[in-house]
Amino acid sequence: MEKNIIVLCILIVASFVYLKLANKFNIVDKPNERSSHTKVTIRGGGIIFPIAILLFFFLNDFQYPFFVLGLILISFVSFLDDIYTLSSRIRFPFQILAVLLILYQVDCPIVPLYYSIPLLVLGVGLINMFNFMDGINGITGVYSLVVLSGLYFINLNEQIVSNDLIVFSGLSLLVFGFYNFRKKALFFAGDIGSIAIGMLIFFIGVLFTLHLESPIFLLLVLIYGVDTACTMLYRILYTNESILDPHRHHIYQKLVDVYKISHLKVSMIFGVLQLVVNFIILKTYKLDVSIQLLVSFGLILFFAILYVFLFKLIEKKVKVNNVK
Repeated sequence: MEKNIIVLCILIVASFVYLKLANKFNIVDKPNERSSHTKVTIRGGGIIFPIAILLFFFLNDFQYPFFVLGLILISFVSFLDDIYTLSSRIRFPFQILAVLLILYQVDCPIVPLYYSIPLLVLGVGLINMFNFMDGINGITGVYSLVVLSGLYFINLNEQIVSNDLIVFSGLSLLVFGFYNFRKKALFFAGDIGSIAIGMLIFFIGVLFTLHLESPIFLLLVLIYGVDTACTMLYRILYTNESILDPHRHHIYQKLVDVYKISHLKVSMIFGVLQLVVNFIILKTYKLDVSIQLLVSFGLILFFAILYVFLFKLIEKKVKVNNVK
């Protein structure tokens, strides 16, 4: 408990110092036609996420060095992206390297390729998914806390990863929430925050999946995953946009823009839905793999149908508003 209090105090100070420095050096996110916010806001507040993981590393006998190395590497590149907006040609190679370091850390064999390549693609996709979904106040903090809480309670029984890694990261999300979970956020996570937390969840998720031989742990990011995948399919099939370009097609964005639901309510809805999925995971992760796959398929299908239903409902409302 004493260690947790020390870490919490350090994170509080670090967040306050970053807020002042970012304001001084103009590290800000300016609203545009694709933004869900309306005022200039400090960017990169998620820098406290990798700081929390560094604190874990130094206070816990330098555990998981390859994971930490990969996370710090991608956090550095992501922070430069927050300041200068780097090309995807620069970002992607570093993301691939960071994910490879995670796979090495969890003893995932690089050969055969049919085993490691899907995990590599999944890792790069997952960290970018957290980046894509970081678009409204509160959503990154709430959703990530829900995912980590599921991992924490399972880990209490299984002891697969150090609890401090989850707890310290959770504390950083709570501190971040103080600045971000409000009607007018004081700062955003930025690429450094969303990608760092995505890296963390991928690392712990792969450890759980491999050690417990439970594929259902992929559902720990189900709500984000369905929104991202369905939105990407929509853009590929029905728009002429590049999937890498910023946009406002995600369901969470449309709930804010079309239905005028507040950022915080939408964030809580996503968090509650994932919490329900977490409960199902807790009850099924020890069952036979065939049952886990059946449950996984059922949940993915249910939320995909829900996505399509909501999307059509929203499009209908847009048409009605345009007629008016």
